[in-house]
Amino acid sequence: MLFRLAADAVVIVHLLWIVFLVLGAWPGRRVAWVKWLHCGALTFSILLQLFGWVCPLTHLEVWLRTRAGSGGGYTGDFLAHYAEQLVYLSVPPRIVLLATLVIIGLSIWAYWPKERRERAAPHHPDSQRRHA
Repeated sequence: MLFRLAADAVVIVHLLWIVFLVLGAWPGRRVAWVKWLHCGALTFSILLQLFGWVCPLTHLEVWLRTRAGSGGGYTGDFLAHYAEQLVYLSVPPRIVLLATLVIIGLSIWAYWPKERRERAAPHHPDSQRRHA
């Protein structure tokens, strides 16, 4: 029972990790250590996908479920069962890679200083007349 509960907890942590990968740039814009943790997490995520590695959290969950004697199916509690559905989506690896690259692009945009984004944006002649 303890191994099953630990496996369920790992699935929930895994889901929270994925949420951090997707939304981590939001708090990372204001907190430097979160920004660096998020950048490292995104780098690790892309390396996992490019080299076909399996996430260590997945290995840990499988090991815990094996120790618990769990077969397939609905083995955890309600929350862990649905968290598993979100963590282990049935989508092709290319789609996951593409989604990761989009998240990385959006994160770079979020981390890019606002002043630089404004300077990089094309200026329209009309906008200068309005401000003058």
